Amino acid sequence: MRAFIAFVKITGWPVQWLCFRTKVSYRDRKVQSRRIHGPAIIVSNHTAVYDYAVLLFVFFWRTLRTQMAEVLFENGLLGRFLTCMGGIRVDRNSHNMGFVEQSVRILERGGVLCVFPEARLAREGESRPLPFQTSPFYIALESGAPIIPVYTNGCYFQKKRARVRIGTPIDARSLWHADEDEKTNLERITETVRQTVIELGKELEREQA
Repeated sequence: MRAFIAFVKITGWPVQWLCFRTKVSYRDRKVQSRRIHGPAIIVSNHTAVYDYAVLLFVFFWRTLRTQMAEVLFENGLLGRFLTCMGGIRVDRNSHNMGFVEQSVRILERGGVLCVFPEARLAREGESRPLPFQTSPFYIALESGAPIIPVYTNGCYFQKKRARVRIGTPIDARSLWHADEDEKTNLERITETVRQTVIELGKELEREQA
């Protein structure tokens, strides 16, 4: 799998540069840059299906195991490609939580998980980002892996460059309150990370002003 992903990244680099021309900025580059050491969970807002491709090249040196909606696997050829790229199928209308166990195992082996916790694209009239699902933060608590918040502006195939801002790692376990139940803790941690992603977006806007 890694050899296939490396081949796709190397051959796809010129194409993605022409399409996205991604510019990356950081909240604190000394704390967290594009280089990721050890296990981590990348948590990003979701603007388009191209978000995955952008982050694939932003974090070029690590293999991203990305949670993906079941609909992407329904096309046989695309589904096989995404599987070879390390995609983790998430059946959103099913009670099967196997993707959670799979994600925890990946992190325990030192891998990098990529998640778009909005779980779908916003419809017309909906404010962005949508509410985050709690499952990625349950995974963070179970694995102990740090969360790396990321914001992307979604400017793809435009005159404007795609811009990505990388935040500093968040330790979900340090946000756990012993006097609260699991549901309350998960909801609060989830909203804390969501607000951090929103703040990264505002920082990006100020940079461009």
